[in-house]
Amino acid sequence: MKGLELHSVVALLEDLPSEGLIRGQVGTVVEMWAPGVYEVEFADDRGNTYAMVALRAEQLMRLFHEPVHRAA
Repeated sequence: MKGLELHSVVALLEDLPSEGLIRGQVGTVVEMWAPGVYEVEFADDRGNTYAMVALRAEQLMRLFHEPVHRAA
């Protein structure tokens, strides 16, 4: 399985009350700042951004929208 990369869709694994975000909110990686640190954009269904936050990889889970094939 691949790690996080630019444009990865992710889910937040913890509440971030200071940012107005809760566990499970979905965002997109838009920048990679340092090893294991990513800028994530959170937007509504209309594409309006409501939060941009730098997060550690441990705070995120990558989401997949299609089957992930494994080699035998």
